[in-house]
Amino acid sequence: MPKINFELVEVVLFRRKDEPEFLVLQRSEKEDIYPGLWQIVSGGIEPGEKAYEAALREIREETGVKPLGLYNTPLTNTFYFFTNDSVNVSPVFAAEVDPRDIIELSDEHKDFRWLVKDEAISLLVWPGQKHAINIIDQYIVRRNPSEEFMKIPLDHI
Repeated sequence: MPKINFELVEVVLFRRKDEPEFLVLQRSEKEDIYPGLWQIVSGGIEPGEKAYEAALREIREETGVKPLGLYNTPLTNTFYFFTNDSVNVSPVFAAEVDPRDIIELSDEHKDFRWLVKDEAISLLVWPGQKHAINIIDQYIVRRNPSEEFMKIPLDHI
């Protein structure tokens, strides 16, 4: 019987320009799982770490940037992972970055692209990540009143 794993986070990075753009990362060919796959920032929660802390750490590790804002979203992605026979439930966060920030990829990824919503969605494989970009665009990026309710204060982290 598969185990249920709550040890992953996913983060949609966006920047506000004339047309908002979303960051997609291409996994390195050296990765054992899903080499070459386009994805959003994702990674594991370390022992003793809160999910939002893991999101901030993964952003730094995978992109080298510090977000202007971090947002809780009403989304979780659920997927089965065959390598350890687990069903994974991962909270999805959104993070706004400065349009002038320079992305510095970790060894996990070989390429990145800043793309408008539909272009970003077309590169992604997983339905949950595609859906996340749509929801984040609608409720956070486009400055919906719900944006402020979802913002996680970074000043005390």
